[in-house]
Amino acid sequence: MNPTETIVFSHPKLEDSLKIHALIENCPPLDLNSSYCYMLCSSLWADTSICTWNKDQLIGFISALIRPDRPDTLFIWQVAVDKSARGQRLAQRMMQELLKRPIAKEIKYIHTTISPDNTASWGTFNSLTQALKCESRTLPFLDKDTHFNGLHESEDLLEIGPFHLP
Repeated sequence: MNPTETIVFSHPKLEDSLKIHALIENCPPLDLNSSYCYMLCSSLWADTSICTWNKDQLIGFISALIRPDRPDTLFIWQVAVDKSARGQRLAQRMMQELLKRPIAKEIKYIHTTISPDNTASWGTFNSLTQALKCESRTLPFLDKDTHFNGLHESEDLLEIGPFHLP
């Protein structure tokens, strides 16, 4: 992707679901979920999820939701960036766009889970922490053996915040 090309950030639409599924499929090590799951992200969680487009090509996607038990916390579930758009801080830009939305006005924390060896995700979220000028904490969350029967790496819970949005 040429950095001077215009990209567009948008709420996902139901008709974007299969493109989202294909993007996730092409972004290892992300776990591929059913297309139905991405239909839910594109409808029920569209206000807290985001698509990024270069012309008609989907180049980025974040699925997120406001935690029902913590209405001041945005849980970011998956962050995907197409190979053609990597190296341009697109994940960081998508998160910043999400935090500009009216639905995020009460958000003071971000939660996400990351496996210990996913250096790209750690880098993205550490940069977000710096941009938000706040602290972060890492807590054990999902254990490889206890929760995944050894079939998936452990996932730590990263909490960013509290922060104050303008």
